[in-house]
Amino acid sequence: MSRKKTADADLARTLSRRNMLGVAAGATAAAVLGAAAATPAAAQGHGHGHGHEHGHGKGTPVLPPGRLGIQLYSLRDKVSSLGFAKVFDELERFGYDEIEYAGYTQGTGAISLPELRKLARDHGLKGIGSHVNYYDDNNPNAYSFAQNLTKVLDDAQALGLPHVGTASGPFRYGSTVDAWKRAAEDFNTYGAAAKRRGLKFYQHNHAEEFSFATDQPDVRLYDVLLAETDPDLVFLEMDIYWAYAGQFRFSRTVTGKPRPFDPLRYVLQQPDRYPLFHVKDGIEDIAARDGYRMVDVGDGDIDYKRFISAVNKTRGGRRDHHWQVEHDQPVDSIAFARKSSAHLHGLRERR
Repeated sequence: MSRKKTADADLARTLSRRNMLGVAAGATAAAVLGAAAATPAAAQGHGHGHGHEHGHGKGTPVLPPGRLGIQLYSLRDKVSSLGFAKVFDELERFGYDEIEYAGYTQGTGAISLPELRKLARDHGLKGIGSHVNYYDDNNPNAYSFAQNLTKVLDDAQALGLPHVGTASGPFRYGSTVDAWKRAAEDFNTYGAAAKRRGLKFYQHNHAEEFSFATDQPDVRLYDVLLAETDPDLVFLEMDIYWAYAGQFRFSRTVTGKPRPFDPLRYVLQQPDRYPLFHVKDGIEDIAARDGYRMVDVGDGDIDYKRFISAVNKTRGGRRDHHWQVEHDQPVDSIAFARKSSAHLHGLRERR
């Protein structure tokens, strides 16, 4: 990565989903699928990066076989307008192995969980995880871990998911150290309940998790989460883009003390805690709030060849980790899915 060659310079920002504009869903099926659906991913052109080596060509594939997934949030406009079946057709064509859910209807209307599970299986897609809200304290009947844990776990089991988690930050009780210890207790409870069902509970980060406690400005909140959750019960899904965003935004404490960190180092120190990753790309832009402008995977500056290769070298690395591509606001979500698969399948390394 160009700017990410020192710990101080390798930083990026956040643009949380809650602040993002929705993607319009009014395209027709012909306009949506078009040429992108005409050819398998292996025959498609790959994305072009900005200043780094993508490593296409001869050598060992960097992406472990059977481990490429996509977060369906990226395709929410197409799912709502075309339905799961047409979208799954394209994902199968593009060579995807896994899917991560962001709701089980996504605007399509009624579909039962057994029907959804069968539909995915018929397209060669394995449900690998699901994002569910952490809490909604204003609604006792909300579909969330805090309000409806049993139902959340029942649904995950009905879909045959090995993981079920949340993309909500652990800010339920505030941003102090004790507030995050309290949230960690919640997560341990959900993790224990999930484990009893044969599931793994996980939390997906945005950039703010890497900020500092308001009462102890030298303490990074993400470190509190790691220290206070049981590694046998609570797992992490690192969104790599937002981790670099956190690195950019929170390289210094509020008092100005340098506190650089390397997202990859978190993974290498505890690889068993990170079964899932979000692969999301960005073009470096230090004038932007987040230090990046989000783009399709392969069109940006995040060195996924280096990142995935390093994780592959950990214990069980090629077997135990799953890579879910995502774009919070793609211009064309079907084209994004095609390009991302082609790029990641094309990464090679020499051994």
